Amino acid sequence: MSITGSLDGVVVADFSRVLAGPYATMLLGDLGATVIKVESPSGDDTRRWGPPWTAEGESTYFLSINRNKRGITLDLSSPEGRHRGLALVRRADVMIENFRGASMARLGFDYDSVRALNPGLVYCSITGFGSNGGAELPGYDLVVQAVSGLMSLTGPDAGTPSKTGIATADVLAGLHAVVGILAALRHRERTGQGQRVEINLMSSMLSGLVNFGGAYALTGDVAHGMGIQHPSICPYEQFPTADRMLIIAAGNDRQFQALCDCLGLSHLKDDPRFSTNAARVANREQLTAALGIVLRARGAEEWFAALTAAGVPCGPINDVGQGMELAESLGLEPIVDVFGSAQVASPLRLSATPVRYRHAPPELGGDEKEIFAWLDAEEGDESDVEAR
Repeated sequence: MSITGSLDGVVVADFSRVLAGPYATMLLGDLGATVIKVESPSGDDTRRWGPPWTAEGESTYFLSINRNKRGITLDLSSPEGRHRGLALVRRADVMIENFRGASMARLGFDYDSVRALNPGLVYCSITGFGSNGGAELPGYDLVVQAVSGLMSLTGPDAGTPSKTGIATADVLAGLHAVVGILAALRHRERTGQGQRVEINLMSSMLSGLVNFGGAYALTGDVAHGMGIQHPSICPYEQFPTADRMLIIAAGNDRQFQALCDCLGLSHLKDDPRFSTNAARVANREQLTAALGIVLRARGAEEWFAALTAAGVPCGPINDVGQGMELAESLGLEPIVDVFGSAQVASPLRLSATPVRYRHAPPELGGDEKEIFAWLDAEEGDESDVEAR
């Protein structure tokens, strides 16, 4: 029996660009959907974002988020481009776009217009700040990290805000888009009707603040940057060792007691300053000083092995390469070859419908002959473009 993907037969018209939308459509493609990436004749901006570049001069940024897609170019402002774009929407199950404000309405690709052509369409819009007061605001991840409050939490202190190393708002919005699309497809299975899925970076980032956002909603408490420390747990932070930094995340009393035993500091377990988590948070400086003296005596990898064996959550602060090497050593197979393009593997593991890597990231307009023939076919031709 041949293995099929969970979303085999689902056609996604991908009018998105840069990160949040393309990340979402890559995930849908990994799950088996036929994703047709529509670019302007000049291409997705990320094709020009570098360094780093591959040996062939391609942007690693673009390649990292566009596998499992077919690629075409359309000038949606031209009659021919608009005609083919609407033909694609008519045949699609899902459409995703991240244009700003009234752009899609001006081009005739807004939800109300395309719903008339395809009532079963799941139409996903990704914006920076929603479709009301923030409709005209540009949705850049760095800006959203700033205005949402995230940067005030990730800095080392209240006066030194910092962004996260990745585009957190974009990635969260892409994940939320996939969740919304899958829910809308399930609704369509029951009713035959599509719907609009609206995602914005600001709301995704506020949701991603989790306990910090919840604390504000419940009590009005406004947290501030504490570096790697946690406001509610201790020890849950970095410590210097003989060679590099080590993270220790002792989230409960049992783990703290195991940490003390492993470090030869068993007397701290019954010290009233440290016997409960609340006490440890209140006396953080004294505790981290005591732990730090011992931890400096050995290297991070040595402590990693010893503390892990004792049941204490911990790990050295790796660079990206070291992180990939660790994942490889654990059998996680973090990098896969997709027709000559090295890709970070999907984190999704499905036993019956596993992720499949069917297409390398598309060249600009690389699939136009096949896709255009499918779009230009007679209206009654319902064949799957993947089968051509």
